[in-house]
Amino acid sequence: MKNILIDENGDYGLECTNAVWASDQMHQDYHTAKVPLADADFLLEDEKFIMIVEYKNANTRKARDTGFKTPQFNPMDDKKFASIVRKFYDSLHYVHLLGKYKPVRYIYVVETPNGDETMRKRLRDKMKTLLPFDLQEKLNTGIKLINKVDVLSIEEWNMHDEYGKYPLIKIEESD
Repeated sequence: MKNILIDENGDYGLECTNAVWASDQMHQDYHTAKVPLADADFLLEDEKFIMIVEYKNANTRKARDTGFKTPQFNPMDDKKFASIVRKFYDSLHYVHLLGKYKPVRYIYVVETPNGDETMRKRLRDKMKTLLPFDLQEKLNTGIKLINKVDVLSIEEWNMHDEYGKYPLIKIEESD
């Protein structure tokens, strides 16, 4: 297991030395298997749960130049939002194929111009409506596909009591 998982733009890394298990190989495995599934960026396992982590940072020069095209990246945009929700469902298959059946948390770490705590809370609440929380409750089987969803900034992730054990660290200057 690698100690630091690097984001696709090479700007930040997720320091996972304290994890039971961690991976950023889902994208490569899906590509190699030729399956049309969307993948989250990082998977982490600790003693209590599995974290499916999606990371987007539109506040770096490299991200704007390569992936976001404009500094007006809007995570609330319907197309962007649907893509983020789909990544949870498509990543869950991978987690289960690996035999990882601990409670699952989906965490979206997002940095964007003009992003603030209120925007992230609105985004989290919107995500809850399309993730299987209501379905789990309605079926009432005791089986859960997801236990929690969080939307955080890098700072909020790093300050979090549980997630902060795996800090997101700047790899290089790109602004």
